[in-house]
Amino acid sequence: MIKAYAAYEAKGKLRSFEYDPGPLGNNEVEIDITHCGICHSDLSMIDNEWGITQYPLVAGHEVVGTISSAGENVSHLKIGDFVGLGWHSCYCMTCGTCLAGDHNLCSSAQPTIVAHHGGFANKVRAGAASVVKLPDSIDKETAGPLFCGGITVFNPLIQFDIKPTDKVGVIGIGGLGHIALQFLNAWGCEVTAFTSSERKKTEALELGAHRALNSRDPSEIKTASEQLDLIISTVYVKLDWNAYIMTLRPKGRLHFVGATLDPIDVGVFPLIRGQHSISGSTVGSPENIAIMLDFAVRHNIKPVIEKYSFDNINEAIERLRNGHVHYRIVLSS
Repeated sequence: MIKAYAAYEAKGKLRSFEYDPGPLGNNEVEIDITHCGICHSDLSMIDNEWGITQYPLVAGHEVVGTISSAGENVSHLKIGDFVGLGWHSCYCMTCGTCLAGDHNLCSSAQPTIVAHHGGFANKVRAGAASVVKLPDSIDKETAGPLFCGGITVFNPLIQFDIKPTDKVGVIGIGGLGHIALQFLNAWGCEVTAFTSSERKKTEALELGAHRALNSRDPSEIKTASEQLDLIISTVYVKLDWNAYIMTLRPKGRLHFVGATLDPIDVGVFPLIRGQHSISGSTVGSPENIAIMLDFAVRHNIKPVIEKYSFDNINEAIERLRNGHVHYRIVLSS
């Protein structure tokens, strides 16, 4: 039996829950969990903000732990390996996107916390292809958030062939944005942070930004006019996207990784005139996760975390719900 903490209703407290995962599949592994991050997507699922939650829900998709069991077809992982598991717990492995290495775009991919029990537990099951071995020297305490927040902001650097000479903006210096600043600075880019918090302006500079501008002040945004090759938006709120389009250089891109629920209101003429692009993405393939982990170790990039024990999971979730987290939460056993 797997022992977990489950939500039984929207916005309800998590309570103890046990379930039998059944026989281990030939292509599956079981992970003994040592750490698990709490992401805003976990909160969205707990509160059924997306209308797809099935209760009882065991959330948690930033898992770090050791392999305790492996199916007979699993050859790249062995018992005792320290590994991580992110948003996806299984892929079909036969569709065109999987065969091309874009597993995260698989239309049949199984999310770790949608109709599947996740990492707010002592163990979790997953398809072995979705589980990534950790580099030996990585800080295991802070590694969990890299499997969702980290890969979400790292993946665009690979997908869009971002160069060290590029100038990149990051909107929102929170759970995603503070990791993006570190990656982009280490990548070699000139980095502009956009934030509405004066306190975070200072922190953004410490985390790798070369300048920090007020994300809601049109005059400050205008100082970056026609300068940026890429903007990564990590926020969940509606902003004046046309103002940000005007900060792009010709062929520049406004890229969304934050799941704002409001429609994107953008004028077509600025897009046409600058041959600009608007795009979005989420997480990344297991291969790109592995590349990201190696890059993070090489450049000593770590999410800024607050630590809680699993016993205090409800306190941690309320802190996230109230917007008080600085910048990610990690649960430990």
